[in-house]
Amino acid sequence: MTFKPVLLSLVALLAAAPVHAQSSTEGAINANRLNESVRILASDEFEGRGPATAGEEKTVQWLSGQFAAMGLEPGGDDGSWVQTVRLSRTRQDGPAVITARAGDWTRTLERGPEVLVSSDRPVSHVTVADAPIVFVGYGADAGEQGWDDFKDVDLTGKIMMVLVNDPDFEAVQGDDAFGRFGGRAMTFYGRWTYKFAEAARQGAAGVLVVHETAGAGYPWSTLENSALAPKLDIVRADPNAERAPFQGWIQRDRAAELLSRAGLDYDTLKQAAKQADFRPVELSGVTLSVDFGQTADQVVSRNVLARIAGTERPDETVIYSAHWDAYGVGKPAPDGDAIYNGAVDNATGVAAVVELAHAFAEGPKSKRSVVFAAWTAEEAGLLGATWYAAHPVYPLETTVANINVDSFLPGPAEPEIVVIGYGRNDLDALLAARAEPLGRRLIADPKPEAGGFYRSDHFPLA
Repeated sequence: MTFKPVLLSLVALLAAAPVHAQSSTEGAINANRLNESVRILASDEFEGRGPATAGEEKTVQWLSGQFAAMGLEPGGDDGSWVQTVRLSRTRQDGPAVITARAGDWTRTLERGPEVLVSSDRPVSHVTVADAPIVFVGYGADAGEQGWDDFKDVDLTGKIMMVLVNDPDFEAVQGDDAFGRFGGRAMTFYGRWTYKFAEAARQGAAGVLVVHETAGAGYPWSTLENSALAPKLDIVRADPNAERAPFQGWIQRDRAAELLSRAGLDYDTLKQAAKQADFRPVELSGVTLSVDFGQTADQVVSRNVLARIAGTERPDETVIYSAHWDAYGVGKPAPDGDAIYNGAVDNATGVAAVVELAHAFAEGPKSKRSVVFAAWTAEEAGLLGATWYAAHPVYPLETTVANINVDSFLPGPAEPEIVVIGYGRNDLDALLAARAEPLGRRLIADPKPEAGGFYRSDHFPLA
């Protein structure tokens, strides 16, 4: 059985059924009910839906209650509504001291405005003393593309400075990278998650991704605002082998300053990194020390799963999914509000999945089994979906499709159905045929450089 992962917008999902503002027509989408679900999930009562918080408990109870009221089957572990997800959690404990040195020159970098560091290792203190810094270009080891930014250079005990996105994100005709990684469309090698993992594989003492808004797809403030939140990772068999001692981001201008202290120019190196013969460049005479404390523990979070058994092929599964988590309680806004309600991202997606469950429960039964999944810890790196992919409740070999919903942007009705993953699955033709009578058409991701295909919960199942 071919597995066909695809990420669709909410508009696409609702194209399959008529929308009625007031009626409860059998098998229809009820817009008022959907809006009420968004309002409830994004209310202050749910405290930003942070994993392993009181907000999670309220969210899980609300979701399981909704599915139970529809008459759906519990779809999780041992006949329950949930799949337990074991997470490693680390939290800042006190200030961080981050110091760059070059000869007689010393500069302390400010955690927050200039640099952000954390650790996924389950340790209470992280200390890296006077480690050399190595600029590794885009940090891509992509044999299938004939590309290797590392060239067997030993990075053990050194700090990787790595550019955000892919080698061809800003490449032009004449650069070796031009078109090598799909143009401006981000590939997996452009994701910060890949770069962090690659640092561990290289034996680095740490990794700093150079932030530029265009390449990252979001401003520095997005990173800074989430810095106070606990950092989560799935529980790993050997976290010290799979994660570098520290990881983080550095502002572009601060990275350029460190390079200049070694007689290097940021823009010149960035251009060199677009060529296949690029080799890592050590910042001669420049070192970085990082020292910070943290608390570390393990917590249990939950994916919520509900199921409607198929009438003819019950062993085959279609999953409709969305992540239920947001950022919880974090850095206060100027008005003092510290709850990150996550209305668009992703109360809208969860509400869509709940509304689809209503439509399936009230309408004709599907030939295949349908599972409605609300994943945890997407904002921490697709962790709930990653856990499910490693511990599937329903065999992946008989899971024929995953349709995931992540952020339905409010606005006027549009004829376009955005399909993130367009051309990568076998569902495009089917969706196009269903959309055409409604006056709608499919379009590919209009901002592929933001890496949407790799940034949402369908990806671990792809």
